[in-house]
Amino acid sequence: MFNVNNVDRQTEIFIFDIYIAILKIKKVSSKFSNVQELLYDFTQWDSVIREFEIIGEAMKYLLREKLVGVENRKIINFRNQITHEYFGIDQDIVWGIIQVKLDAIEIIILQLIVDMELNLKSELIEAFIEDNKYLDFVVKKLYGLR
Repeated sequence: MFNVNNVDRQTEIFIFDIYIAILKIKKVSSKFSNVQELLYDFTQWDSVIREFEIIGEAMKYLLREKLVGVENRKIINFRNQITHEYFGIDQDIVWGIIQVKLDAIEIIILQLIVDMELNLKSELIEAFIEDNKYLDFVVKKLYGLR
């Protein structure tokens, strides 16, 4: 079985990391009708911020491998801001990304998954299903990628 927690990670693993982080952000944010509600629920807010950190960190590797365009550098810069300047996080920017830009990122990531070599994709899907078996909404989406 493929180990997705391997220290020497393959670029394809980062693609799935981003996809799962997007799914988590969408799931959490769907419970709220505006950024204030999300912000006031600090555990959910922190969860969303953490998933954005994961997306930005993983995107760095996709950019390095030229799997995404340089316009995605903004995602990495956003990650750097929320990680290193956490006191300066603009809640409206976070909400805007969730509402407007997250779908576009998801489309890019889904295309990378579609373009993946079939055996590797199947192996990674199975490994990520196992790692996320407690998250029904993630497992369902991963099964849909088969």
